[in-house]
Amino acid sequence: MNLPQLFSKYQFGPNELKNRFLMAPMTRSRTSQPGDVPNTLMAEYYAQRASAGIIITEATQVSLQGMGYAKTPGIYSPEQIEGWKLTTQAVHQAGSTIFLQLWHVGRVGSAQVNGLQPLAPSAITAQKTNVYIFDGAPNGDATFVPVDEPKAMTQADIDQAIAEFVQGAKNAIAAGFDGVEIHAANGYLIDQFLRSNSNQRTDAYGGSQENRIRFLMETTTAVAQAIGKEKTGVRLSPFISFKDMNDPEILETIALAAAQLNKLDIAYIHLSEADWDDAPQIPMDFRIQLRNDFKNTIIATGNKTPEEGEQLLAAQLVDLIGFGRNFLTNPDYPQRLLQDAPLNPISDTHTLFGGGSSRGYTDYPFWEQPA
Repeated sequence: MNLPQLFSKYQFGPNELKNRFLMAPMTRSRTSQPGDVPNTLMAEYYAQRASAGIIITEATQVSLQGMGYAKTPGIYSPEQIEGWKLTTQAVHQAGSTIFLQLWHVGRVGSAQVNGLQPLAPSAITAQKTNVYIFDGAPNGDATFVPVDEPKAMTQADIDQAIAEFVQGAKNAIAAGFDGVEIHAANGYLIDQFLRSNSNQRTDAYGGSQENRIRFLMETTTAVAQAIGKEKTGVRLSPFISFKDMNDPEILETIALAAAQLNKLDIAYIHLSEADWDDAPQIPMDFRIQLRNDFKNTIIATGNKTPEEGEQLLAAQLVDLIGFGRNFLTNPDYPQRLLQDAPLNPISDTHTLFGGGSSRGYTDYPFWEQPA
């Protein structure tokens, strides 16, 4: 397959990427218990997929409070830092770059997961939104439970959350990551502050668009100061409204945020785009505006074919293309494209979230050229 843009090198801050393929963050819930500690199985999984020029890890909670789903990894305990070192060492040895995605779920949580009431900008429960636990189902599947009513965050809660993101970023660098991605997308805490339907505060963090981006900007500024702007990225999802996040003002708010993030000179903005088959396409005028507003790296992820990614790169509207499910089932995804090799299908949907074995995780085969 002829994809000259995707297979070209890219200078990404201090890191030269061998191609423009990005392995997208995907929650897999494979940590060791107790403590939600990354392990050797996870290190093997990520190292297998080092054919990507850069990997963004699965979302990783910055505190127990920020945890929303069972068996997801953290980056706040010494054991978690040591566990992540297994992954960073393995990925670097395999020749790729890796960033950690920093996560706080906000109102998308339940005391059944972490024993704590969720926190949010406002005490508004997300409708038709679930999280999952593992409660001993016979087939090992996750059990989905509704989110709890959240508590509106005080100023002290906001300050604490920002401090947790900063400490998580420092811990990520200590664990050997090349940088961090602040998860401000997909209906989680920072995204909840951005949207007028989930943020109905009357203080400096609510009301106007300028106020609603304040938490994002304060968090990003603090992280960039702590570890370096060249090691700091932000993920946004202007066109995703699940988890009860439908806000008619979000495009204007995101545009304002992008211009402010540009002033911070951070490494990148990562667009989380809808990844279901009938999802709406992002309008071209939005991509053009984002490119005009933000001068550094732009990443696009969301159910794209390689040809679509190639077109966006050729038009210089984005710089890296994220692939999720294709990397999940094909650790050597770029090589398969080069050889026009068939792709592995998902072997068993029961293994997407959870499970302590390699089944459906590290046992997807590499392509072997027929003799």
